[in-house]
Amino acid sequence: MTQLLNGVRRWTRDEMAARVAADIPDGAVVNLGIGLPTAVANHLGADKEVVLHSENGVIGMGPAPAAGEEDYDLINAGKQPVTLLPGGCFFHHADSFAMMRGGHLDFCVLGAFQVSASGDLANWHTGAPDAIPAVGGAMDLAIGAKKTFVMMDYLTKAGEAKLVAACTYPLTGMACVSRIYSDLALIDLTSQGPVVVELAPGLNLPALQALTPGVTLLAADTLKEAA
Repeated sequence: MTQLLNGVRRWTRDEMAARVAADIPDGAVVNLGIGLPTAVANHLGADKEVVLHSENGVIGMGPAPAAGEEDYDLINAGKQPVTLLPGGCFFHHADSFAMMRGGHLDFCVLGAFQVSASGDLANWHTGAPDAIPAVGGAMDLAIGAKKTFVMMDYLTKAGEAKLVAACTYPLTGMACVSRIYSDLALIDLTSQGPVVVELAPGLNLPALQALTPGVTLLAADTLKEAA
């Protein structure tokens, strides 16, 4: 496994977040899930008006506050301090879930333990006896948002691909993920199968395929293979 990744420069979490931010259009209403996705807020340019929503009852968030300027009465669903842009507000979480379930979010960006080749998402429980379930609003987001993006490391700590033929962990939602942003590749989940859109520098499609047993990866016409 290590040999296959020699010479590969994995994308950093900030680079992944910046790539997600670049794909969010002006005027979108977006929920950023707990963990990796929260970094996306720091990469949304001033040239776009993107409305950020959090399921604990906040809308209109800005980037993370500067050190020393945190207000712990103003936090996101991951209990991280946030800023509020002009026009932003906070409200009861029941109203927040009504927004999620009512189809009012254009995008949600979630982390994942596993994503299947058909777009199924598992991100709330590994099924391990000692694991603490943490579903939160993920089920409502995955199904309620018009598009669901996933940010995740491509491999587990054990070196196993998180993109799988079928999820073995309890599902969050079925056929809901449209795009994966990982440290090794950007992958669209289509009706034809997973399509590799971009690869990390130094990685090629055969090497990524070798890391992904049981799943056939397809090359996009505009596939970018970095030298």
